[in-house]
Amino acid sequence: MRQFQHILSIDTRRQGLVEITDRVTAALNEVGLDTGLLTLFCRHTSASLLIQENAAPAARADLERYFARIAPESAEYEHDEEGPDDMPAHLRAALTATQLSVPIIGGQLALGTWQGIYLFEHRRRPHRREIVLHAIGD
Repeated sequence: MRQFQHILSIDTRRQGLVEITDRVTAALNEVGLDTGLLTLFCRHTSASLLIQENAAPAARADLERYFARIAPESAEYEHDEEGPDDMPAHLRAALTATQLSVPIIGGQLALGTWQGIYLFEHRRRPHRREIVLHAIGD
């Protein structure tokens, strides 16, 4: 049994979904595991991770609009130290996930045909986000 850890640093430009599948796959390929499990962990409270549709840009746009609608910017939030997009970002992160697990089969991530791994940036301004990768297997 072998283990691998790596930290991906992702620069975001704005709110929205950033596909990171290729970067995750490249990091995993360096290890050469044939079978195992990859865990991804987002080290932030105002960003999250999703496995989602990666073929149709409209699906991503619809997801972004949906989360903006269910956790809108508002003057009614008590927590606003970092601006009006701060608390909605925390709510959106709470509704999604900060950790994902993906099986490794035959040296590849066991994602479906139309699935991609995304960092979901919930803040308006650019950020540098860290995603911890941990793989275990043979």
